[in-house]
Amino acid sequence: MRIYADHNASVPLRPEVLQVMLPFLREQYGNASSVHAWGARARCAVEAARAEVAALVGARPADVVFTSGGTESNNLAIRGLERGNRRAVVVTTPIEHASVRESVAALADDGYEVRNVAVDGAGRVAPDAVAAAVDDDVALVTVGWANNEVGTIQPIAAIGAACQARGIPLHVDAVQALGKIPIDVRGVALLSLSAHKIGGPQGVGALVVRSDIGLRPLLRGGDQERGRRAGTENVAGIVGFGAACRLVGTELGAAAEACIAMRERLWDGMRAAVPEVVRHSPTGPDCLPNTLTVSFGGVRGEALVAAVDLAGVAVSSGSACAAGAGEPSHVLLAMGCDTARARDGVRFSLGRTNVPEDVARIVEVTGQAVRRIRMARAEA
Repeated sequence: MRIYADHNASVPLRPEVLQVMLPFLREQYGNASSVHAWGARARCAVEAARAEVAALVGARPADVVFTSGGTESNNLAIRGLERGNRRAVVVTTPIEHASVRESVAALADDGYEVRNVAVDGAGRVAPDAVAAAVDDDVALVTVGWANNEVGTIQPIAAIGAACQARGIPLHVDAVQALGKIPIDVRGVALLSLSAHKIGGPQGVGALVVRSDIGLRPLLRGGDQERGRRAGTENVAGIVGFGAACRLVGTELGAAAEACIAMRERLWDGMRAAVPEVVRHSPTGPDCLPNTLTVSFGGVRGEALVAAVDLAGVAVSSGSACAAGAGEPSHVLLAMGCDTARARDGVRFSLGRTNVPEDVARIVEVTGQAVRRIRMARAEA
């Protein structure tokens, strides 16, 4: 029996989502920009999905721009924002996803000043620290709603209020938060989303853009997405995204409670079974319900991931986008871990495919793997 505990990397496509996608992969193959009947059916499906995505985050359908996923959405928000007369200053944090960090780095290469607001030992950024970092020169603040590696949830409402007080647009990468906690776009100028984190298909996402925000398209071509993102719409993927949003919107509370119960049983089991285990994910309401990141002293994260995979359990040593890099986690470093500990982090991210019985097996497999790795290291 294999157990999948890497839901922050990707979530299995839901059967209900596949069913609504299939007609648009087979007989309903029209281009949504075409004016004939096939095109009209595709356009209607895209607009219905747009409304479903918007409803989940409290946005207007007209503000939803469909993209190829979270990475494109983050790039479009950060690099495509029209900055008016403001000087080139961007405020961010050191724990953001690679697509945010690299987009900000691209601006830095173009001469922008980057101000990094530090996080505490739980990965939290203080709204007062953001407020202190912004002034009239700041063109954009970009902060993730929930961290993909450790699950820390940021106080976005308070950060948004600080930005609004200075008239500065706030971009929020909500890819990991969507479907796990309630999301409300109020106070946020730009919001990045992705379908495959909530049981939709890979390769489709969205950027919610407030109506007063100017956006320069990164992809030039036709007038799709109201001129904000050129290219033929991925109709089947967009339909699947809409269906996934509709489904998770009805399940948020119950799904969160189930994940919290399993996550805490997992932590209790780890503490009881394995010496020298450290929890890096915060406790309480400031953490995603499904996420537990820990480290085991003297056990390299990538080695443990490989060992438990051989035993049938899929976990991660951090962000899937950084897998195999061999570098210490930039998130754990920013939280104050030393380099060795930052290389040891392992992320368990649970989801709707998990059942309570999985927890005991994960603890058993992980404990056995940790003991083998430590024994081999002691004998070397």
